[in-house]
Amino acid sequence: MADSKRYISQTELENHKKPGDLWISIQGKIYDVTEWSRDHPGGALPLLNLAGQDATDAFVAYHPGLAWQYLDKFFTGYYLKDYSVSEVSKDFRKLAAEFSKMGLFEKKEHGTGILLCIIALLFSISVYGVLCSNSALVHLLSGALLGFSWIQSGWIGHDSGHYQVMSSRKFNRVAQILTGNCLAGISIGWWKWNHNAHHIACNSLEFDPDLQHMPIFAVSSKLFNSLTSYFYERKMNFDSIARFLVSYQHWTFYPVMCFARINLFAQSFLFLFSKRKVPNRGQEILGILVYWTWFPLLVSCLPNWGERLMFVVASFAVTGIQHVQFCLNHFSSSVYVGPPSGNNWFEKQTDGTLDIVCSSWMDWFHGGLQFQIEHHLFPRLPRCHLRKVSPFVQELCKKHNLQYDTASFWKANVMTIETLRSAALQARILSNPVPKNLVWEAVNTHG
Repeated sequence: MADSKRYISQTELENHKKPGDLWISIQGKIYDVTEWSRDHPGGALPLLNLAGQDATDAFVAYHPGLAWQYLDKFFTGYYLKDYSVSEVSKDFRKLAAEFSKMGLFEKKEHGTGILLCIIALLFSISVYGVLCSNSALVHLLSGALLGFSWIQSGWIGHDSGHYQVMSSRKFNRVAQILTGNCLAGISIGWWKWNHNAHHIACNSLEFDPDLQHMPIFAVSSKLFNSLTSYFYERKMNFDSIARFLVSYQHWTFYPVMCFARINLFAQSFLFLFSKRKVPNRGQEILGILVYWTWFPLLVSCLPNWGERLMFVVASFAVTGIQHVQFCLNHFSSSVYVGPPSGNNWFEKQTDGTLDIVCSSWMDWFHGGLQFQIEHHLFPRLPRCHLRKVSPFVQELCKKHNLQYDTASFWKANVMTIETLRSAALQARILSNPVPKNLVWEAVNTHG
């Protein structure tokens, strides 16, 4: 009996990967997601980045089983010619199905309610210390406690962007706005837009915004070619200013991390007041206004400008710990130039990610980022299960001879600085180098 199915080749599918014409393949069936990209909960960018190719593994990672029933309305009637599945992808999909059968995606046991109470307690103690004490030391500790509350609110924002941490979507949204916009001054909408792009294009120098920090940082000399950021839609020029800053990046990394929140504030404002479609823009802006009301008022209650500056610096610097943590998982891992590929999606996630080895009693400190490989492969998995599934992921990587990189927190910091230093040295030896001095030469001598 003749096959009545209609087929298109991979080459023909690749013709449909531009705005206004987005086709993807999922399990060999071709779907037109052009219209859906406007309403896609994850934004249009993931669909644009994976258009023109098979996106089955990414779809499995990001969507619950219920999402499959909605695919038919986007079906074009075409199938992908010579569609095949790699052994790695087969095992990945089996593992995802097994976790689903175990109910791991639905069992959220990490106590968001308790964490919210801890955040409220830290915040209250910080405010009490400012309003009810005349001690400069107490004011310094109050700033530090506020920073710790921001760190914990960051974990809730991160988790709630991947899966529902509360009992309903409505309460999930309330938790996002309260802990993100109102408490921390960071738009949860911007965070989801940025973070989804990072996950889809993990460690692509052109598509992953988490590696696009020019002119301050460059994790690879490939960035010296003034690559284009397809996320920010601009060229990342490696000019004389960038070369100078990158040349010292292994020294400036930690100081910059202490004030990295300023960049998040700026990105939030740029996002919310841009022309792009922003879901619940009014809620987001109102939440940001709440932050920029209570925080300046609290700082103004301190007795003098010296203590006000000390309070702000302490709160920002403590939160810098979290910014360092975000960098440790990726800065020292493999990078590549070009768009993400659905055909080796699993391999790209493991190549570009580093796990942090720690005891279970330290899980609160890392907020799930210590199992970054597992998180990137199964982003919908609540972080309370990441330690449980880690052995299965390690076994799969070992079976297929794939990277599964781990390091202690200290070693990860060393690896990150070594990566930055390597790029800094390469920036120094380019044509028209920045003038050197004897101190620099002594510290950076090879051998």
